[in-house]
Amino acid sequence: MRILLFLSDFIVPFIIFLIICFGILKRIQVYDTFVKGARSGFLTVAGILPTLIGLMTAVGILRASGFLNWLSGLLGRITVCIGFPGELVPLAVVRMFSSSAAAGLLLDVYKEYGTDSFLGLAASIAMSCTETIFYTMSVYFMAVKVTKTRYTLTGALAATGAGLAASVILAGMMI
Repeated sequence: MRILLFLSDFIVPFIIFLIICFGILKRIQVYDTFVKGARSGFLTVAGILPTLIGLMTAVGILRASGFLNWLSGLLGRITVCIGFPGELVPLAVVRMFSSSAAAGLLLDVYKEYGTDSFLGLAASIAMSCTETIFYTMSVYFMAVKVTKTRYTLTGALAATGAGLAASVILAGMMI
């Protein structure tokens, strides 16, 4: 185990060293290329900042107003019929919008049901196999100025549904 900890401390500096060496061997101006990339990244962040602020504000308003809790309660009554625990619906709904808010709900699940319980395991697996769909779509599509999303939302919702189903099945197998 100590060898893994030792390696993990040096893996990032080693990769940086390899990149610099490769750049020197290819006769690339490494520092100038780095600065150019950093400038481009900063401009991208500046371009999507209004979208991020709007999305975070909307999620905050929905949470503070109680709408997400109301929606989760309504959906929870339906999902119990198909085998998905109603207690995990708030986590599943919020996860589609905000990862940090979902992490807070995950801690609530841990406090109430325990980390090794069925709900704790299912919530942990669900967090690792789902994505913040609306956040990701807004950030990436805004960054590259995509206006027609086609089937992205449908595919993302289907993948999230599959991930949530898998989390319940896997947690059930572990208990």
